[in-house]
Amino acid sequence: MSFLWITIPVSLLLAGTLLALVVRSVQRGEFDDWEGPAARHLLDDDDAPEVERESGVAEPPAAS
Repeated sequence: MSFLWITIPVSLLLAGTLLALVVRSVQRGEFDDWEGPAARHLLDDDDAPEVERESGVAEPPAAS
């Protein structure tokens, strides 16, 4: 029964810390955009530069 004197305060402290972290992240707006990160790779328009061959004809970039 004496283990409860340590376990209950430690678990309450842990729960309070986790709650404070969740509240802080919500206030900072970390949960505002649910769809942006999921679609970011679809909207990425970084084009690799085309490489010119010796013949002067442009070659499409190699697939990675």
